[in-house]
Amino acid sequence: SGAYAGASFNFARPQGEFSDFVEQGFGGDVHFLFQPGARGILGLRLDAGFLNYGHERMRVPLSSTIGGRITVDVNTNNNIAYVGVGPQIGLPDGRFRPYVGGFAGFTYLFTESSVEGRDDDHAFARTTNYDDATFAYGGRAGVYVPLRGGDSPISLDLGVVYLDSGEAEYLREGDIQDHPNGTISFTPSRSDTDLLTFRAGVTVGIPRSDRDRHRHRH
Repeated sequence: SGAYAGASFNFARPQGEFSDFVEQGFGGDVHFLFQPGARGILGLRLDAGFLNYGHERMRVPLSSTIGGRITVDVNTNNNIAYVGVGPQIGLPDGRFRPYVGGFAGFTYLFTESSVEGRDDDHAFARTTNYDDATFAYGGRAGVYVPLRGGDSPISLDLGVVYLDSGEAEYLREGDIQDHPNGTISFTPSRSDTDLLTFRAGVTVGIPRSDRDRHRHRH
């Protein structure tokens, strides 16, 4: 295969001044890797990921008219989404196949509140309270551990990513204040938003068509 798709679970530790405001984050990512040569060492990789670094829940009446007979959960989540693309170099053979790469993209930090019924897991209202975006770049290193060969090879994908982002404004738990008149106010923080992320996932090879396999053999 010359193309691969994968997904992973991620644990992130903020770095530098970001660690003074945020302790950790959990989430996942998906990626696509294209290698011009099926057994080449160079590829182009696209990653998109999502992390949650804070959560609040309040149980409140649905409205002042109804009173306390019907209550809802107001969930507020502090999130980070990121996208990056760049080259990746790795060994194509062996029981352990290390790789390194770099990327450039952007990071999007946003705080979102949603409302769902007490006995219902589906939100029926959602609002982005605060957001900011910044250019980002970084590097990754990891290792593929083959689990299955063939036209659709499967590998365990273990790695670490350093995401170097610029300054951004963002909210943390407790940074939204609700006022009696129904308005809200914010106490945002501002800092660099660098992250060190540890990844564990799987990568699956996308089978080549018969025409591609024939061309590759010749």
